[in-house]
Amino acid sequence: MIINLSGADSPGMFRWRSAGDAFVVLFCFWWTLLIVFSAFPGIDLALAHMFFQQQQCSTAAATSKICGYFPYNDSPIFNFLRQILFALPYIAAGILCWVLFKCLRQHGSTCDVIKVRNLKITLGALIIGPIILVNVWLKAFSGRPRPRQTDLFGGTLDFVQAGSFAGKCVSNCSFISGEAASAGWLLCLIFIIPQPARAALALPIAAASILMPALRVAFGAHYLSDAVLGWLSSPVVFAGLFALSQTAHGVKIYKD
Repeated sequence: MIINLSGADSPGMFRWRSAGDAFVVLFCFWWTLLIVFSAFPGIDLALAHMFFQQQQCSTAAATSKICGYFPYNDSPIFNFLRQILFALPYIAAGILCWVLFKCLRQHGSTCDVIKVRNLKITLGALIIGPIILVNVWLKAFSGRPRPRQTDLFGGTLDFVQAGSFAGKCVSNCSFISGEAASAGWLLCLIFIIPQPARAALALPIAAASILMPALRVAFGAHYLSDAVLGWLSSPVVFAGLFALSQTAHGVKIYKD
C-alpha cells in the first residue's frame, strides 16, 4: 500500500481506499482494541509477567506485596539500543524540516506543491500525535501507573486497566506510550518516501518501529495496551490529516 503523491491514477494501480476511508478504519480499530484491552486486563498482566523476575522481599521492602524487577531494563545493551531507537523519529523529523526548508526556499521539479504539502502533513502528524495528544495530554492526565510502579510488579500503586483515568500516577504516566507513538509515526514515513529509497528503507524502518514499543514492554515501562494503542495512534492521526487535505488536493491511497 502506497500513497500516490501525484494525485492521479497511475498505470497498473487501482484505487483501494481514500485517506478518509483509511482514517475511519484505523480510528475504529483503535477504539476496538481499547475496548478489548479494557474488558480483558489479563492480557496486559500476562505479558508483563513474562518479563518480570520475582524475588524474595527484603525487610526494607516489606510494604510491597510482590518484589522483583524487569531484567531487560537493567541490560546495558538493550538500554543502549533503546537510546538509539528513541532518537530516530526526531532525527527523521529534523531531516524532514531541513528538506521542507529547502523546498520553501527554492521551488523546482523536486520541490513541488505536493511534496511540500506531504512534508507539512507528516511533520504535523508528529506534533499533533506523539507530542500534543500523547505526551502533553494523555501521559500527563491518564493516571495509569507503569507496570513497574504497580504493587503487582514490585511497586506501590494499584493496577488500572487500559482507558481508565482512575490510577494514581501523577505525571509521565503509562497510558499511552509516547515512544510507541513516535515509532508509529516513524512507520508512516514509508508512505511518503519516494522510490527507490522506499524499497531500501521500508524494512529497516518497519523493524525499528516495531522494536521500539516492544522494548518498552520488556522493560516494564508500559503494558502491551499502552504500546499497541500508542503505536497505532500515529497512523490514525497521519491518515486523518491526509483525509483533511484529500478533497482539496487529491491525495489517495492505492494498492498494487
